[in-house]
Amino acid sequence: MYIQDQVQYDDLGDEILSFYRAISVDSIHLELRGGRPPAQSGRKLQGSGTGQAHSTLAQRIRAGEDCTEEFEKARELVESHGMKLNNIFMPCWEEIALAMEDRDEKIGYWCQMLESLGRAGIPCLGWNFKPMGNFRTPSDTGRGGVTYSTFDYHYFTQNRPAPCDPPVSEDAMWANMAAFLHAVIPVAEKAGVRMALHPDDPPIPEPLGGIAQICSSLEQFRRTLFEIAPSNSNGMLFCQGCMTELLGRGVYDAIAEMASQNKIVWVHFRNVKGRLPRFVEVFMDEGDIDMKRAMAIYRDNGFNGPYMMDHTPRFARPMHTQLHGKAYAIGYIRALIDDIYG
Repeated sequence: MYIQDQVQYDDLGDEILSFYRAISVDSIHLELRGGRPPAQSGRKLQGSGTGQAHSTLAQRIRAGEDCTEEFEKARELVESHGMKLNNIFMPCWEEIALAMEDRDEKIGYWCQMLESLGRAGIPCLGWNFKPMGNFRTPSDTGRGGVTYSTFDYHYFTQNRPAPCDPPVSEDAMWANMAAFLHAVIPVAEKAGVRMALHPDDPPIPEPLGGIAQICSSLEQFRRTLFEIAPSNSNGMLFCQGCMTELLGRGVYDAIAEMASQNKIVWVHFRNVKGRLPRFVEVFMDEGDIDMKRAMAIYRDNGFNGPYMMDHTPRFARPMHTQLHGKAYAIGYIRALIDDIYG
């Protein structure tokens, strides 16, 4: 019955970790997309002295550098605050997802990253397989003037971004996924690391940006998890928000299916209003899903966490930080855990 939250690698230090521990967070999700830690007061992770101080950690991993030491330092810092460093997050690089010329080299670097995580005692790796990223449309305004992350398919179709050229078909993406998983899952098993695949966002199984999306539907996840590379190291980052956007209240059955088969590595515990073709990401207490009922289904099917708030509506300026929304969501999750798990 654990709660997890995300820290950007740039921000990993005593101040943010003290805040999370104070509001009852148990484990940390370390987001590598971003920069290298800036100098500031308090303990903060610093560069490794390799002469690559201006490269982000993600760039160094992608270039084939062994970053075991950085992972170990991050884990030790998190543990010094009484929490666990559960995972890092790394999107699958386009050289791999799109089968570019140097795909095999990059797959080798990915395997090296898995080995480094294993040596550093970090048990999980979150990832996605969407080289075009996420898609959103103009935000709705919510209570108190917050802005809600919003997707409106009709608006999107009238204002599509420039697509990938040349386009990539569904068959090609499935071939690329299979080549990747067949190479890396045996390495993950040996390293003792579980890979957790996040859904497309929005979860629409079509080429929104010229590239077919193959991590949207439950049928696609069944193929990825149970057919291509069945393994305890091949799991799902169950984004309840994304699955609700696709399934509406059918998300309850999806929770039961994936939890009962031990395929949920951790949960993005998020609520939304509406479902495709239009949805908005809202506070946990005002969406369409009964979050208490959802948590009971996770529990009844053997899942004990971590639960993670994912992200929150954005507060109006001058509240630049989103810690207000995080604290609200984490308190909400803690109350549900106390009620549902006892």
